[in-house]
Amino acid sequence: MNTQEKSGFQGNAMRRLLLTTAVVTAFAAASPVMAQQAQPAAAEAPAQSEDQRILAFFEAAFQEQIADSPQTLTSLGIKRDYDRLNDYTDAAAVRRMEMSERHLARLQAEFDYDALNHQNQLSWRLFEHGVEQQRAAFPFRHHGFTFAANGNPTGSLPVFMINSHRVDSVEDARAYIARLAEAERVMNEISADVLNAAEMGIVSPAFVFEPTIGDARNVISGAPFDDGEDNPVWADFQRKVAALDASDEDKARLLADARAALTGPWLRGYEQIIGTLQTLQAQADSNEGVWRLPDGEAYYAQRVAASTTTDLTPQQIHQIGLDEVARIQGEMEVIKDAVGFEGSLQEFFAFIKTDPRFQFPNTAEGREAYLAEARQHVANAMEVAPRFFHTLPEAELEVRAVEEWRQATASVAFYNRPAPDGSRPGIYYVNLADMTQVLRPQIEGISYHEGAPGHHFQIAAAMELEGVPSFRRFGGYGVYSEGWGLYSEWLGGEMGFYQDPYSDFGRLSLELWRAVRLVTDTGIHALRWSREDAIAYFQQNSLLSELDIVKEVERYVTNPGQAVSYKIGQIRIMELRQRAEAALGDEFDVRDFHAVVLGDGAVPLNVLEANVDAWIAGGGGRP
Repeated sequence: MNTQEKSGFQGNAMRRLLLTTAVVTAFAAASPVMAQQAQPAAAEAPAQSEDQRILAFFEAAFQEQIADSPQTLTSLGIKRDYDRLNDYTDAAAVRRMEMSERHLARLQAEFDYDALNHQNQLSWRLFEHGVEQQRAAFPFRHHGFTFAANGNPTGSLPVFMINSHRVDSVEDARAYIARLAEAERVMNEISADVLNAAEMGIVSPAFVFEPTIGDARNVISGAPFDDGEDNPVWADFQRKVAALDASDEDKARLLADARAALTGPWLRGYEQIIGTLQTLQAQADSNEGVWRLPDGEAYYAQRVAASTTTDLTPQQIHQIGLDEVARIQGEMEVIKDAVGFEGSLQEFFAFIKTDPRFQFPNTAEGREAYLAEARQHVANAMEVAPRFFHTLPEAELEVRAVEEWRQATASVAFYNRPAPDGSRPGIYYVNLADMTQVLRPQIEGISYHEGAPGHHFQIAAAMELEGVPSFRRFGGYGVYSEGWGLYSEWLGGEMGFYQDPYSDFGRLSLELWRAVRLVTDTGIHALRWSREDAIAYFQQNSLLSELDIVKEVERYVTNPGQAVSYKIGQIRIMELRQRAEAALGDEFDVRDFHAVVLGDGAVPLNVLEANVDAWIAGGGGRP
């Protein structure tokens, strides 16, 4: 799973936008605070405390950051610069870096750390850490592959328009049309960026180009581009306009203008990017890890450090992966023997992959059956969740299939965060392109990871925290979020699920998948394994389907370091829970533990450990 953000673009261009990590990975509306900042203080106003002053600063800095990203504003439900898309030039990346440095300098010069309460001291450290991460990543801003195995700008832009751009008025519809026209500028900027990277010797792996070009062509297929069925973006705009309280004349004019924007600048932008992709495809001569890039080893080291928030080396992570693979396979052997299967573990893998009882029909009905089961698992988890959590997120959660037009480059499963104003639910997406490659025993674990109590309970709940600066409520650390997701798969057993031994085997297969990631990601980028080496290791050591194995390995090649975050995060959360249980004994309450883990939003692992240790030292109880 991967928590894609899913509005906006992925790859190098997206990394530039999000290089502020914990400072701007995040983003919320703080306009009331900004309005206060803009007005001179009244003479009779009482002096602000240091805590009040720094909260105002955090929100002002946050607001300045998100103001530089129209798409982030939209994703947060803020209709400002609603007719614009982001700036994807290198000048914009430099501008954002300078902005963050300026904010950090003000923080350190204008505020007294010792005068702050504990929560604001934590915010100070996280703000500082975010800028430090951005600074470390900045020299490698051209290294990230804009066109990756699990996403690219050509597919992300339609998703953004469909999922995030609301049309509540004629003005909103005109802003939608303006953004369709903006696509030409954006695609030209991205083209210039990837061609510039290519001159530095940075080109996406060869396997990326065919599916990416195919996805891009899908976005400009169908009406109004040809005589086919309505293109998804065109269908979306028509549906949104039809729902408007507007005259037939206004609606007709809007549709005509949108058609012109799609068949004009939108189409030209996509044709430009397809041409660029074809140019780069001719230069793509490798499927190897990032060690092949200029300063590739340093880049991978930076990515691993950022992804894990630890000082673990790739070699140490590789060994942890080998150890975890052996441990999990030992537990799988127990279940294999319990169900009476005679044969090796690899033969049991083959049996589960091929036996019809573990598959769905490769039909529309089969896909609906999968979604129905996933929704039921989420509902079951929500029903018993109050026994394991003091509070549940208020945001709604939906389960959806990945749209057909982006299946080729979408991940196996992922979560989209909700809009803060409730206008968009949290979405657990699953890729059902080929049902012969989907295994029924894995549905439970995936649902607990992507939905409840996994990403929805962590990401949506963090957005709803009170008294916490916006950069923390909307920020993130992959090792924390993905560690929580994988912990949530395990937690499903404690919540009373996985009653069928094959389903429990499916849970273990998902954990094994993440352990194999430790081995293969580091193998590809640090030990110089080939793509084929990594695929072979996956085939020999996991239950993953053949299609998913290839998609996974190709994802690791194009997104180095991210995949190691899951297991490293889960291991630390499990260690902290065991530490708390041993120290508190009968006083341990799992709801309190979860409140401590989730209570500050996403944090680096050392901060999480300090929080849990402080809670234990205080004797436990509800924080």
